[in-house]
Amino acid sequence: MLIAQITDLHLGFESGNPNELNRRRLNQTLEHLRAFKPRPDLLLVTGDLADRGEDRQAYRQLKSALEDYPIPAHFCLGNHDSRAPFFDLFSHVPQASGFVQYAIENYPLRVLVLDTLEVNRHGGGFCEERAAWLEARLSEQPERPTLLALHHPPLPTGLSWITENPDALWVERLHRVVAPRRNIVGIISGHLHRPIVALWAGTMLVVCPPTSPQVALDLDTIDPDQPDGRPMIVAAAPGFALHFWNGKALISHFGSARKEAVLARYDARFQRVVRQIAAQGAGR
Repeated sequence: MLIAQITDLHLGFESGNPNELNRRRLNQTLEHLRAFKPRPDLLLVTGDLADRGEDRQAYRQLKSALEDYPIPAHFCLGNHDSRAPFFDLFSHVPQASGFVQYAIENYPLRVLVLDTLEVNRHGGGFCEERAAWLEARLSEQPERPTLLALHHPPLPTGLSWITENPDALWVERLHRVVAPRRNIVGIISGHLHRPIVALWAGTMLVVCPPTSPQVALDLDTIDPDQPDGRPMIVAAAPGFALHFWNGKALISHFGSARKEAVLARYDARFQRVVRQIAAQGAGR
C-alpha cells in the first residue's frame, strides 16, 4: 500500500489571484504524483488547506485542483483552516461531533484522521471529546495496524520560532491515548513546513514538507522583540511524502516536484549494476 501525503497548501495567500504561486506549486505536486509509478492508493492532505480559513474561494481552488483527480483524496484541517467553510465545499468528508475526525478503512493499513485545529491558536489542540473518539476507534480494532494523520506534530523540534510546547495539555492528552497502543505504526503530520522525523510516544512521527514555500532550517534562539534579518521562508521546491506499508512496517520517503537533472538511466551500461545487486540478493 502506498500513501501520498501533501500538506500546508496555503491556497488564497494571494487573495483574488487564481494563478497564485501556491496554486501553481500545488498543481506541480499533483501532476508529479499523478505520474508516479506505482500510483499511490490514496492522497492525504494534512491541513492548512487555505491560508485564511474564512476564505471560501481558497477551498473552491482546492476542489477545482482535485476535480477528476485519479487518486482519492482525504483531508485534515490545520490552524489556518476553518471548519464551516471547509464543510460547505467538502460536505462529503466525515465528521465526529463537528470535528474532522474519521477512519479510512478499506485498505491493508487503517488510517485514523485527527482534528487538531484549535480556533485562534497557532499550535494544536485535542480536547477530551476528540481523545475519547480516538480511544474508541483504537479499541474497536486493537490488533489492526493503524496510521494516525493530523496537522500539528506534538513535539518540540528545535526550530527557532515554529514549534510546539511539549507540556501543552493537548500533547499530554494525545500521548496518553497513543503511548499504550502497540498497533500504531506511525503518525504523519505537517504544520512545520520542513521534513522532520522523530520518535514520539513509542512510534515514528513523520513531518511532511509543504507544497507551499519552506521554513528555513534554523535551530538558533530567536528574540521576538529583536528582528535580526535571518532567513525565515525559503523557495525550496514543492515537497511531498510517500509512505509505503509493506505489511510489516511503514517506510516514509520525502520527494520534491522539481524536475531534477538525470545523472544516470537504466540503460545497458547501468544494467550491470542492477544485475550485480540482484545477484547478491540485495544483502540477503
